Amino acid sequence: MAWEDARGIKIVTKNFGVADSHKLGTYNSRGGWQSFRKALALTPAALVDEVKKSNLRGRGGAGFPTGLKWSFIPKEARTVYLVVNADESEPGTCKDRELLAYDPHLLIEGMAIASYALGCKHAYIYIRGEMMREAKIVQAAIDEAYAAGWLGKDHAAGGTGAAFKLNITLHRGAGAYICGEETALLNSLEGKRGWPRLKPPVPAVKGLFQQATIVNNVETLMNIPEIIEKGGEWFAKLGTPKSGGTRIVCVSGHVNRPGVYELPMGIPFRDLIYDVCGGIPNGRKLKGLIPGGSSMPPLDADEIDVPIEFDALMTDARIKDVEVKPGVPFDMGGGRKLKTMAGSGGVVVFDDHTDVVALCGRIMKFYAHESCGQCTPCREGTGWLSRVCNRLAKGDGQPGDVDLLANVAHGIAGNTICPLGEAAAWPMLGFLTKFRADFEAKLRKAA
Repeated sequence: MAWEDARGIKIVTKNFGVADSHKLGTYNSRGGWQSFRKALALTPAALVDEVKKSNLRGRGGAGFPTGLKWSFIPKEARTVYLVVNADESEPGTCKDRELLAYDPHLLIEGMAIASYALGCKHAYIYIRGEMMREAKIVQAAIDEAYAAGWLGKDHAAGGTGAAFKLNITLHRGAGAYICGEETALLNSLEGKRGWPRLKPPVPAVKGLFQQATIVNNVETLMNIPEIIEKGGEWFAKLGTPKSGGTRIVCVSGHVNRPGVYELPMGIPFRDLIYDVCGGIPNGRKLKGLIPGGSSMPPLDADEIDVPIEFDALMTDARIKDVEVKPGVPFDMGGGRKLKTMAGSGGVVVFDDHTDVVALCGRIMKFYAHESCGQCTPCREGTGWLSRVCNRLAKGDGQPGDVDLLANVAHGIAGNTICPLGEAAAWPMLGFLTKFRADFEAKLRKAA
């Protein structure tokens, strides 16, 4: 299906704007919990296969195939946990908080279906501590689901011949960006310091409380009821060959209509900026954009005729292998020059009046502040990137600072337990490559 044909289809935002959409009565009046009933008539294996057919990919950042991830649970696992990652912390990203506020019951139903498919009896929602409004709304929705008997009571599972019962616990985090990384989240959920774990073992084998665990993003699970209701093939046809469905993008920065939009996977960034978001204010020109949250390398104004979906932006090559030189395109092999990721869907647009060195310095300051300190390259390197980039932005740069930033970023990437170090190194290398002239102009001004 061409992306233009899928333009008006809404899946996870279909109840946005409906009065009292966060309440169970409203949700049921609009077809809520019908997919769960349908799922109980199927076997868990059939549900996993349907999700595989859908080509649903994780909406939290990495874009890993959801059905494949579910299949990693060992067949011999006696205890399985499902954990919802609602610790939305990526700068530029604000979709999950809206989903939780407007339609928490869609998430709960998606969790119930996923839990039945996985053999999970107790699921958790790990929500960012600052989301106080959303935490209250979600807890009230959980309470409604318990009172109505959807949670905490046995349901006849025709697909297995046994009863299925699910309990859900909402857990509030303390506001640490690092806990958006799934193993750090699990440590925090266990009451430990939110430090990432070495992998393997992956959480699907040994996760929460050392049991088999699946960690999924809010938006990911909210697609599940529609997939079960209309079928995996229907969902797959909405997207691109390897990325099914729609996805939410959060657009901020220099556009006339910033906001949270559910759009077809194949829509190009150009149409997103100039059609959906009404173009650049004050008649200014586009300089570039960050395609998926602040940890993603930027695109320049000549690279926006590309879909917002995962594969159009990704590469299997490692960003640490990039050699940043003047005039050399951001090419890590494979014939592509974009070398970024769709990430969490946080699109930050900046115009030709933007001080990109100051922008990059602000991003580096964030990651230096949020580094958990467990890994030396990240603990020391992110602080180094922040200090050097920000002194350059202020006009206090020293000879060699531009190359120093590239060298430090190379020293971080690929040398840490989790991707937080790379979340700083990737945009640093990306900005240096796409906008190196801006950095060197700052250096000349300082001289």
